[in-house]
Amino acid sequence: MKSDKYNDEILRILQKDGRIANTELSQRVGLSPSACLRRVQELERQGVICGYRASVDLKKLGIGFTAYVTVGLGEHTKRSQEAFEQAITLAEEVIECHNVTGSFEYILRVETTDLVAYKRFHTDVLGTLPQVATISTHVVMESNKDLRA
Repeated sequence: MKSDKYNDEILRILQKDGRIANTELSQRVGLSPSACLRRVQELERQGVICGYRASVDLKKLGIGFTAYVTVGLGEHTKRSQEAFEQAITLAEEVIECHNVTGSFEYILRVETTDLVAYKRFHTDVLGTLPQVATISTHVVMESNKDLRA
């Protein structure tokens, strides 16, 4: 899909408010409602817009602990990575898993109810995976900017 000022503005607005009415979106972008809707539908069809989601208040759901966890593997093989990734997909505490370059292989975003629940995840999940050689936890104290919301 070609990028132009209209598509760029549509995407910028939808990333902040995915529930905006098409009539309001079209006014803010400067297109007719039908032209704006066609563009949004084409962005969806092309896979540029790959979904819509709700932003939730984690505290109201009982999630009070967030950490970024770096994980180093003992072996740097495809088999080791695949086994780790498969195990991590089953861990409901892991919200994001990114394979990265550098001194470790993965960064995980982990959300639990509290520190006790995180310790349980650390010990009973990460601590039991044979691929894992190192674990380093970075506790989130506050999030001043989070564009996922």
